[in-house]
Amino acid sequence: MLKDKKILLGITGGIAAYKAVDLASKLTNMGAEVKTIMTSHACEFVSPITFKSVTHQPIITKMFDAESDIEHISLADWADLVVIAPATANIIGKTASGIADDLLSTTIMATTVPVLFVPAMNIHMYENPIVQENITKLSNLGYFFMEPEFGILACGYKGKGRYPENEEIIFYIITYLKYKKDLFGRNVLVTAGASQEEIDPMRFITNYSTGKMGLALARAAHIRGARVKFIHSSIGVNVPEYLDSIKAVSAEKMHSAVLREYSNSDIIFMTAAVADYKPAVPSKQKIKKSGDLNLKLKRTKDILKELGERKTSDQILVGFAAESENLKENALQKIEKKNLDFICANNLNVSGKDDTEILVLGEGAEIKLIGNKFSVAHQIIDVILKSTKK
Repeated sequence: MLKDKKILLGITGGIAAYKAVDLASKLTNMGAEVKTIMTSHACEFVSPITFKSVTHQPIITKMFDAESDIEHISLADWADLVVIAPATANIIGKTASGIADDLLSTTIMATTVPVLFVPAMNIHMYENPIVQENITKLSNLGYFFMEPEFGILACGYKGKGRYPENEEIIFYIITYLKYKKDLFGRNVLVTAGASQEEIDPMRFITNYSTGKMGLALARAAHIRGARVKFIHSSIGVNVPEYLDSIKAVSAEKMHSAVLREYSNSDIIFMTAAVADYKPAVPSKQKIKKSGDLNLKLKRTKDILKELGERKTSDQILVGFAAESENLKENALQKIEKKNLDFICANNLNVSGKDDTEILVLGEGAEIKLIGNKFSVAHQIIDVILKSTKK
C-alpha cells in the first residue's frame, strides 16, 4: 500500500525520536521512499546516521545542508505526505503561528501536501491550553493529528502524551495519502469478534472469527473522522487505545450493548460472529466427565434482524455473512430478510486471514473487493459514502 509513495519524515527534539527510527525502517520496508529532516534538537537524541542507515537516503539537518543539494522548496514539492513524528509542542506552536525559522518549519510552510503531526510530550505540556488551542487551530486548517497514548512517560509522569505504536501511525499514513476526514460528523457503530456462550465455568461455545475485519473498519472510520463505537466479543488482535470500545462477550451482552448505541448511529457495520445458539441452562459448576454429554441449545436473539426492524431512513445498516456455499444467493436472501442496506459476503476459506475477498451487495451494487483487510475496509466505506451522495 506504500510502494513508491514519497514520505517526508520530520523528527523533532523529543525523547521519542529514537522510536521514529523504527517508523522510518517500517515505511522503507513497505516500499515507501523516505527522506528525513531532523531539527538540531532531534540530533541531540538520535544520530542522523541512524536514520540514513535504515532509509538509505541523505538526512537533512540544515537549511543549506552540504550533504544534499535539495532545498526546502524541493522537499516540500517532492513529498506525497509529510509526517512529523514525534511532534513537540514547539513545532506545533511554530506551525500554528506561521513561523519558519529552520528547515523543518520552513518545509511545512511551503508544502501543499497533507501533513500529519504525531504529538509526544509531557502530559502537562500536551494538556496546556495553548498547545490544545494550536492543535485545534491547525486541525481546522486541514492539518492531521494523531492523539498520543496514555501511559508512563519518559519524564516519570503517567498520563496522555506517549508516542503511539508505529504500526498505528502507519495506518494513519496509509489513510491520509488518499483520504481526508470525509466521515467527520458521522457516528459509526462497528461490532466484531466471536461471541462466547458459557457451558460451565470452564467451557464455552465459540467460533473462528478473529475480529480483524471489524477492527479494520473501526480503525478506518475513526481515522477518516467518524465518532466510532466499537463493540467487540473475543478478538485475536489488540484494540487501539484511540477507539471507544465496549467488550460484550456473549450474544446477550452484545444485544444489550448494540441496542444502547444503535439509535445514535448513522452507519452500522455488523461484522461480529454472534452465536446462533447457546446452552439452554449453563451449569454453575464444572461438568465432570461421565460418558457422553448431551448439550441442549436454544436460539439467541437475532440482533441484525432486530436492527433491520428498527432502522430509520437516515441510518445505513451493513450486515456481514460468511458462507461456505452459494455465497451470492444466501447473501441476497439475508438482505431481504433482515432489511439491510448492504451486505458484505465472504467465503469461509478467507476467514481469519489478513487478506480477504468480499462481495458487497446492496442498492443495485455488486462489487468484488480483494486485498488486505484495512484496504478493503476503506473500499467498503467508499461504497457506503457513494450511496449516500445519490
